[in-house]
Amino acid sequence: MIRLSVLYPKTEGATFDHDYYRTSHVPLALKTWGLAGAEIDKGIDGPYEAAVHFTFDSMEAMGAALGNPDTATVQADLPNYTTIVPTMQISEIV
Repeated sequence: MIRLSVLYPKTEGATFDHDYYRTSHVPLALKTWGLAGAEIDKGIDGPYEAAVHFTFDSMEAMGAALGNPDTATVQADLPNYTTIVPTMQISEIV
């Protein structure tokens, strides 16, 4: 299993709309990539304002999902909820 984590570092002066992220952006990503769900974190203490974790069966499955042409729509939605530049991590779930 492969986990794609998108992490939003706390940034002074940045904005992040948690409601929009939870109710619009993440569902858009799930629909685009054909996933049933994701884990969404709302940072309380630590270096991140928010994070989301998507799970794929394999690197190939993740590559195929992210290769969907509609992934551009998911990426273009970013300004609708934040001014933070996210970082991504790909992990193997062991």
